[in-house]
Amino acid sequence: MHDGSSVSELAKQLRDELDRYSPGGKLPSSRALVERFRVSPVTVSRALGQLAAEGLVVTRPGAGVFRAEPQAAAAPAGDTSWQEVTLSADAAAEPVPRAVDASGVLVTLAAPAPGVIEFNGGYLDASLQPERAMAAALARAGRRPGAWGRPPVDGLTELREWFARGIGGAITAAEVLITAGGQSALTTALRALAPPGAPVLVESPTYPGMLAIARAAGLRPVPVPVDTDGVRPDLLEAAFRATGARVLVCQPLFQNPTGAVLSAERRPEVLRIARAAGAFVIEDDFVRRLVHEDAGPLPRPLASDDRDGVVVHVCSLTKATSPSFRVSALVARGPVLERLRAIQVVDHFFVPRPLQEAALELVGSPAWPRHLRAVAGELKDRRDAMAAALRLRFPEFAAPHVPAGGYHLWLRMPDGTNEAALVSAALRAGVAVAPGRPYFAAEPPAAYLRLSFAGVAGRGEIAEGVRRLRTACDEVLG
Repeated sequence: MHDGSSVSELAKQLRDELDRYSPGGKLPSSRALVERFRVSPVTVSRALGQLAAEGLVVTRPGAGVFRAEPQAAAAPAGDTSWQEVTLSADAAAEPVPRAVDASGVLVTLAAPAPGVIEFNGGYLDASLQPERAMAAALARAGRRPGAWGRPPVDGLTELREWFARGIGGAITAAEVLITAGGQSALTTALRALAPPGAPVLVESPTYPGMLAIARAAGLRPVPVPVDTDGVRPDLLEAAFRATGARVLVCQPLFQNPTGAVLSAERRPEVLRIARAAGAFVIEDDFVRRLVHEDAGPLPRPLASDDRDGVVVHVCSLTKATSPSFRVSALVARGPVLERLRAIQVVDHFFVPRPLQEAALELVGSPAWPRHLRAVAGELKDRRDAMAAALRLRFPEFAAPHVPAGGYHLWLRMPDGTNEAALVSAALRAGVAVAPGRPYFAAEPPAAYLRLSFAGVAGRGEIAEGVRRLRTACDEVLG
């Protein structure tokens, strides 16, 4: 039995038995609970901690655990309807909207209901995460001298150096800021580079979380279409000319959701076009460490080929580790670095030092390259399993582009498909999928689904999930 479920079950049993004790009455000792329920002392301690957090018991060191005094009856709920007026007053004139649509982000963060296969996730399944290596790194980090002290606001020098080496080119540690995850870094970059009301060029389709960041900052996302070779330079040049935009956000490597890689021919073109427009390119290099086993050599980050400070680079450890391992880098050259640093400090102060120390311990350990190799092999196998299952179950659909990195496939549905109805039918059939509509800044050209193969337990779940999706499609498409 998973330890988390053991804790929950024991807490429930103890909660159900609390009526046996009068307020202030002493509960059995931890040793007695271990023997009675045949669980570990850690499980007992955590279950009692859960009851204490709920206010049901009180722990007195050296004396034991006692039933808490009954809590006073809750006060009647007040009237919060006045907030509707206050929150919406003058909303039409706001340069930066106070109401933020987080639905595109929450779809990859919300846990599915029990029994639902998760094809809509944005992170590695627990079976693929380096949990043991992260735990060991965190334990070692906690023993480092000064581990709980205040770090440099730019981040630990050694960690900045490690990120700089990974990017390559002429990038140095002095041009790296440590940030709390890629989402935070993108938020800082967009806030620094574009004023409210300004246009920002985005790939089409693109990551919904980035569209949400842009809109929350009061920016106007302008879509530039992507094909299998990445963003199209001819349309990019036209978009800069038509809008006067000063920022492009792009994912040159294994783009989300298409999996496209910006071709060698287009890379210098994108930099040239942006430089001519006096614009920055925010490079979201989000899955470089989730390459597949058969990928071959990867193109270098755009930032490594940029001498003129055009590229503001974002990369993170989160995708390759755990959603909670939120350590990333924001990299820039020239005067813009000072603006990025100022916003980062004002908004966040700094990334907690123990997490930075743990990141250094993790990436410096022999377990790190072993983990990346294992994930590369497992993702390739899962990708192939999902692609084969889609070809088998959906022979009438166009085969998806099969990338050599990342964690998902992008499936175009037949013309006229009711995307929302299909997503709902899939959930009823027991599989959660991400609809394509949130990935487009404007009207989409067709219906799409994004199917993740990284957030499930294994290939058996992939095959079963595709089978359930076929059932949902038959219900919707007839």
